[in-house]
Amino acid sequence: MHPPANKILSVNGHRAADAFAAGNGVPGLSLMECAGAAVSREIMARWSPRRALILCGPGNNGGDGFVIARHLQAAGWAVVVSLYADREAYRGDAAAMLAKWTGPCLPIAKTGLDGCDLVVDALFGAGLSRPLARDALRLAHQAVDYDVPFVAVDVPSGVDGDLGKPQGCAFRADLTVTFHRFKAAHFLEPGRSLCGEIVLADIGIPAGWAADAEPLATVNGPDLWPALPRLSPRMIHKHQRGRLCVVSGPASATGAARLAAEAGLRAGAGLVTLLSPPGGLQVNAMHLTEVMLQRFEGVEGLLQALDDRRATAAVIGPGCGVGAETKELVIAATAREAALVLDADALTSFEGDADHLFSHLRANDVLTPHDGEFRRLFPDLFGFERSKIERARLAAKQAGCTIVYKGPDTVIASPDGEVRVNVHADPALATAGAGDVLAGMIGGLLARGASGFDGASAAVWLHGDAGIRRGTGLIAGDLPEVLPEVFADLARRRRIFAMRAALNARHNNA
Repeated sequence: MHPPANKILSVNGHRAADAFAAGNGVPGLSLMECAGAAVSREIMARWSPRRALILCGPGNNGGDGFVIARHLQAAGWAVVVSLYADREAYRGDAAAMLAKWTGPCLPIAKTGLDGCDLVVDALFGAGLSRPLARDALRLAHQAVDYDVPFVAVDVPSGVDGDLGKPQGCAFRADLTVTFHRFKAAHFLEPGRSLCGEIVLADIGIPAGWAADAEPLATVNGPDLWPALPRLSPRMIHKHQRGRLCVVSGPASATGAARLAAEAGLRAGAGLVTLLSPPGGLQVNAMHLTEVMLQRFEGVEGLLQALDDRRATAAVIGPGCGVGAETKELVIAATAREAALVLDADALTSFEGDADHLFSHLRANDVLTPHDGEFRRLFPDLFGFERSKIERARLAAKQAGCTIVYKGPDTVIASPDGEVRVNVHADPALATAGAGDVLAGMIGGLLARGASGFDGASAAVWLHGDAGIRRGTGLIAGDLPEVLPEVFADLARRRRIFAMRAALNARHNNA
């Protein structure tokens, strides 16, 4: 049985899967025919017959292009193929597919985009790790202002399949059809945006390939954390649902911590306490109802408050202020059993002193940096060209805890090397305070006993789902309010999935 299609493979991992297929009775020509047919089906499902230009590179991507040209022509499309190289330069499977194409061909040097109604980019796909050159570069520049559909085979040419970013200029697709399993470029920005709609097609690689192609990461989703965010058993009281503490900043910076505290309560923690310094006590008291409030002062006060509340998790950072005092609070809190979620000011406070922080962290703690905070904590990870997936993996190992590397392509990495990529989100989440809400949601799930990795993964997806539901115009305070709707739909979806699984099992056993 094939592993699930939510696995992300490297470019070399896909080559290994192709080699496995060839060694187990599925030749490259068969894979190429299936790939080209899949792209053709997706094109014809979206557009009526029209004039199509197929840009065909010298490798297997170009071979897929010749198959696409043949299938579209057979369906009544007017098709012209543009050859990146002389016919004699095509080798192997690509040459065999070129030989089957009997329609018109143009050299790429004489190819323009005028006169066509759809363009298929079958030039290089993920196999190109250098900038586009000469005529490919010319056409990519021309395509920027060209208002016809563009379809990419595998990934848009010019985008590095592993890094997810263009090596200079790249094509921008309306539709990208890829094969067998996803690549990093289908999820990491800006590659994901350059891909447009992404379709994954099965091309017949036989079972067993996974032994030769270890995945880079997994696409984050509810099937990876099936026990979350459920609450059981029925006979349960608030203390069994976990006790979360959130550390507030001073009077002029209390809002971020309140957002985190309210989100932690909505995420299911049974009891949430906002720990407030003396100056912020009255401001917080004026805004809180369900969240409890306790005064603390300095390191000893924080430790006493964590003990008094028997905290099972704590969030430190939102609005706390950058500096030595916040560092002291963080290091002191690691002496207690409560799992820590460190965000915002708690991260920036350790710029230049990250090893001091890492030496105190535990496997169940979670750091939630955006790109700027990540660079402050892990500057050494930017000396070489690495993908966001690889940076997050190395950072989690270095820190010894889960890393949530935030962005439109949030990457969650565990200290043991497992990585999940989340793109289930909405651009509207790019608003002040949304990260504070996420930190609180992670804290709420950790307070209930979730592991750092699963709790962070679940919170990121749920946070993204809330953003999708509210959409344009949302503010951070909307997100906790929409979580009950998110949880209800998730539970309904899981019940339907369980019923279908049971029916399938019954049918298979009949």
